[in-house]
Amino acid sequence: MLQINVITIFPEFFSGPLSLSIPARAQSAGATSYRIVDLREFTHDRHRTVDDYPYGGGAGMVMKPEPFFEAVESLGARAPVVLLSPRGRLFTQGDAQRYAAGRELTLLCGHYKDVDQRVAEHLATEEISIGNYVLSGGEAAALVVIDAVVRLLPGAISDAESAETDSFFKVEGAISAPSYTRPPVFRGLAVPAVLLSGDHAAIARWRAAQAERLTSERPTAPPGPKA
Repeated sequence: MLQINVITIFPEFFSGPLSLSIPARAQSAGATSYRIVDLREFTHDRHRTVDDYPYGGGAGMVMKPEPFFEAVESLGARAPVVLLSPRGRLFTQGDAQRYAAGRELTLLCGHYKDVDQRVAEHLATEEISIGNYVLSGGEAAALVVIDAVVRLLPGAISDAESAETDSFFKVEGAISAPSYTRPPVFRGLAVPAVLLSGDHAAIARWRAAQAERLTSERPTAPPGPKA
């Protein structure tokens, strides 16, 4: 079983999403367990303060290191301990597969302007980003990571082959072929004839060719700033 720990100042953020669909099914199947930890429980003042002004000045507030360190230590958490951060390396399907194969995953959710760099360098074992944009906090990113991971666990998806034929599953960066279902013609738009042929070899060749075409057309990196 994969134990997933989430350290956050908004534990209620997770109650709805983790009780629905694949995350809930993975837990019901005994494949995972969620432990949502309130970071404010590891503060030591009556205001339950988790942030402070940045050294050197500047706008915004920075999350303090002490509560994060104490929260992780209270769990006895083992690696990976992942800080969700726009500075991090881009999260990939390979990361999801690696986390799913482990015994424990701890996600640290930042908020406000930033998190004290000592958390990134001396507590987290990895720093992960889900894209080149900034969110209000790490909670939404943590849910993305959790969903990508738990859907790979035994019992989470009734048809394991469905996950194995997804984009990125077997080859990093590879896109899956497009899918169609009934009706065969909708508003004059027809399903490709090969998919209705019953010729499994021809269908496999079509899907491989479509996957190769879509992968070659997909940008490999976001465009840089204009000159």
